[in-house]
Amino acid sequence: MQIAKKMALPKTGLSPGKIPGHWLLARLGKRVLRPGGVRLTRRMLESLTIQSSDAVVEFAPGMGATARITLNLHPASYTAIEDDEDAAVRVRSLLTGPNQQCLVGKAQATPVPDQAATVVYGEAMLTMQGAEQKHRIVQEAFRILKPGGRYGIHELCLVSDDLDDKIRREIEQALAQTIHVGARPLTSTEWRMLLEAGGSSVKTEVRCPMRLLEPDRLIQDEGLWGALRFVTNLIRDKEARQRVLAMRRTFMKYHSNMAAIVLVGTKLSEPYGTREVVNVAPSHV
Repeated sequence: MQIAKKMALPKTGLSPGKIPGHWLLARLGKRVLRPGGVRLTRRMLESLTIQSSDAVVEFAPGMGATARITLNLHPASYTAIEDDEDAAVRVRSLLTGPNQQCLVGKAQATPVPDQAATVVYGEAMLTMQGAEQKHRIVQEAFRILKPGGRYGIHELCLVSDDLDDKIRREIEQALAQTIHVGARPLTSTEWRMLLEAGGSSVKTEVRCPMRLLEPDRLIQDEGLWGALRFVTNLIRDKEARQRVLAMRRTFMKYHSNMAAIVLVGTKLSEPYGTREVVNVAPSHV
């Protein structure tokens, strides 16, 4: 019983009807919870060019799927910042080296010293924040990065830059109703502006369709047996099945207006506080 408790999934006590959508998917056996799947995650890591000399910080590692890939690259150090203790315990189970740690805390206020990292990245977490929190998290990333360090994000993206305000609001409301988390995705231009306002020169931008719950993406991300396990658990749990199908219907309804995006930027020598902060679409985020 003690081991099961240590490895408990986040929000275990909540019913399928109330738990945030990403943790419901995790409960059902889904391990890759990123909007662009494992391929876009790997594309982000390739652009970050993590090497044995790098000090890496990951914001909100969640189930640890990306942490596994990063640790296999053998950076000099790895620090995860996770705000959920149950998720942190799972990530700690992956750590094997003396310079690896997972701390419980907030991405907007980490205990990491100034300019201690050469690589910082976060996935599927800025989307869930309002405008002010987005800026605070980006500011924190650039505070802990050395000049020339790399910052990567993998998030949900709105298509296109001139998306009608009404559609944007519909998408935000539909996501809030189905995943039970306030999601406020940005357009690709707005994401780029956010990073550039933080003190970054964006060098990589990659987009792909947001097909998180499509059968081929499930197999690609989870493997055949993992996908079968997920579907089997879904069939057995009626309430969870209704939630997941509602999420999928939302993704399908707005498939032409949503995508997954990766941006990777390099920190400029000029500190964040001396640059003009651009308010990214304040009426929308």
